[in-house]
Parts: sequence; C-alpha cells; structure tokens
Amino acid sequence: MTTDPKTGQDIVLVLQGGGALGAYQAGVYESLRGAGYEPGWLAGISIGGINAAIIAGNPPERRTDGLKAFWEQVTSGFLLPPLAEGDFARPLFTTLSSSWAAIFGVPGFFSPRVPSPLLQLATPPEALSHYHTRPLRQTLERLVDFDRINAQETRLSVGAVNVRTGNLTYFDNATQKIGPEHVMASGAIPPGFPSIEIDGEFYWDGGVLSNAPIQYVLDHGTRDLLICQVDLFPASGDLPTTLAAAAEREMDIRFSSRTRMNTDTSLKEHQVKSTLRRLLEELPDDARARPEIREIEAFAKENAVTVVHLVNRRRRFHSNTKDYEFSRVSMRAHWQAGREDAEATLTHRAWIQRRLPRYGTAVFDLGLGRVTYTSADGSQEILDEREDEAVDLATAAKRSQ
Repeated sequence: MTTDPKTGQDIVLVLQGGGALGAYQAGVYESLRGAGYEPGWLAGISIGGINAAIIAGNPPERRTDGLKAFWEQVTSGFLLPPLAEGDFARPLFTTLSSSWAAIFGVPGFFSPRVPSPLLQLATPPEALSHYHTRPLRQTLERLVDFDRINAQETRLSVGAVNVRTGNLTYFDNATQKIGPEHVMASGAIPPGFPSIEIDGEFYWDGGVLSNAPIQYVLDHGTRDLLICQVDLFPASGDLPTTLAAAAEREMDIRFSSRTRMNTDTSLKEHQVKSTLRRLLEELPDDARARPEIREIEAFAKENAVTVVHLVNRRRRFHSNTKDYEFSRVSMRAHWQAGREDAEATLTHRAWIQRRLPRYGTAVFDLGLGRVTYTSADGSQEILDEREDEAVDLATAAKRSQ
C-alpha cells in the first residue's frame, strides 16, 4: 500500500458515480499521480468503478494512458465542436450531444437495444433495459488487466446493489476474484442498463443505494488512511431560473446530499469508534477479558483518517443532461477541471501544513477554504478561509502561497 510521504497514511482514492462527468476523476488522478500520491486502494461506484478498474488494472506508468484511451473512445461518437460559445449556443450543443448519445449510444460503452423491451410482454432480467452494455465488456477486457487486479498489487473495491435483496454489496479483490462482470454490475444503472448476473444473483449500479463508497473504506481500513474523495456533484448552487436549470439543481442536490450524508455519518461513526478505543485502554486487564468488552474492542478503531474532498464545482455550460453528455469537447473540459482542482488543492498552504489527526479525523475541502480537525473527545479545530461560499481552487491556492 502506498503512503502519504508527510503523514504515513495509506492513500485511498474514492470515486463516485456521475456518468460523463467521470472524466473529472481521470483529471484528478493524473494530478495525484504527478504529485506522488499514487493510491494503493481504489473504491468506486458506477463510472467511478470503471475508472478505478482501469487504474488498478494497469501498471502505474500506463494508468493515465488507460484512462485517456477509455475516455477518448467513449467520446469518439460526437467529435463536433460547438459552433459558438455563449449562454445560448453552448446549451444547444450540449442538448444535441446528449441526444445523440441517448439515440445512438456511446462507442465502447452502450448501444440501443432493438427491439425495445417496451414492445415485449415478458423480458428476462439480463435484457430488461433500453441499452446493451456488451460494448463495455469488450472495452474493459481490452483496457484492464484483470490478472493484475487479482494479483492484488492494488486493492480494488466496487459497489453494486443486489436487485433481489436491495442490499449494497462490494466486490473486493482482497477477498474474491474480480472480472469484467463485477465492474459492469457496479455501473448497471436501471432502466438504461441491464442488471448483471453474478453467481446466480442480479446486480444494479451501486449508486441506486449509495453514490460514494467511503463507508466501506472506513469499515474495512485498519491502518491510518488518507482518503481522496472525488465528488462529481456540488452541494451548493444558484437559484434556478429555467426548468432545465431546476432539473440540474435537483440532480446536484440529490447526489451530493447522499454523498455528504454518507460521509458525515461515516466520519462520525469512526470518531465514536476512536473514542471507544481510548476508553478501552483505560480499563484494567481483568475487565478487558470480559466477552462483552472484547466485542466492543472488535468494533472500536484507532486509525487516523484524513479526507480530502475534490468537488467538481465548475458549472459553466452544465445542464440537466450532463451525466450522459459524451462530447469530446466536454470530456476534455471535465478532465482539465479535475486536474486543475487537484493541483490547486495539493499546493494549498493548508494542505502543505497538514498534520496527522492522531485518534481523530481531518477533513479538507479547500474549494470552500475549509479544514476541520476533530479529536477523539469530539473537540474541533476549524480553519475557514471563507464562510459558506465556494471559492475557485486555483484562486485560493494563489492567495495562500
């Protein structure tokens, strides 16, 4: 497991779902690798699971090239640039691009199912969708070395929902063999994509239940962790003035709120476990031998956790179809935004001066200029550049140098 050179924490990259916005994650990874933050554990859901598999399934020196090959393939169906820029022309371009993907599919990812299941009285589970995802399997087999993944050189965890039970399941190469079907299950968003059968059970996209896998990482990570969580949907935004803007705002709130709730709850739970660990250390040996105390010890945690949020807050020319707008020009813009935001975070003064949150947590959201250290007793130290107002990361980085 690779570690943070400053704090010694294991580096984990957590990637959520978001369709075409996933190019932002690729840009973030490129910057992290360039700065020496190569993750030893990748946890992803949906498009985050696909990006994570490409990273884990390639040697470090070829990972960025693998991501570029994927994103260039899935955006090769719409190469036209916008005829003009501006608040009128660009929305027309994004509407045309997303409509093209919806009608004709996306190369190397999905294609329309003909005839449509809407025209059939009964359809088996593996065909109950508007699109085929056979092209995705071929892409994964071409770009991902699953033998490398199963050699456990890098840990990979991808989340999917069991259609029958409704429970979230993680396929983890630390405990089982991973194949293309596990990655496809993580991204099988209904009713667009079909459920994927694995060992007699059918699975849908993990984002149906939880859009960010940080809870799984905290539950299964035993060492000190530096978690780089890439969020594709911003929580804050302007009051909408059009129906399209209202639809996009609803999407942002729906996905970001789920991510924030999971993250806040997970960190709070970790804090309680850390406090329990410190209290247990105060007990005499005879008390610690009791079965109920041993059960509490198994629940308690003592690892230090740092979470750095990298949030895609770039909104210009976004729309309510941004998650399936697979144009080449938009992909490059998302990738560049992820690269720039990560570079700005990693050069920010607060990040450079970070410390190991022993028996506690540290949360960095430098897009808001905010850092929170929480100790085991619940006390907090908050460093806040600007209260409740998003700042451009590049500007924040320059101001802090």
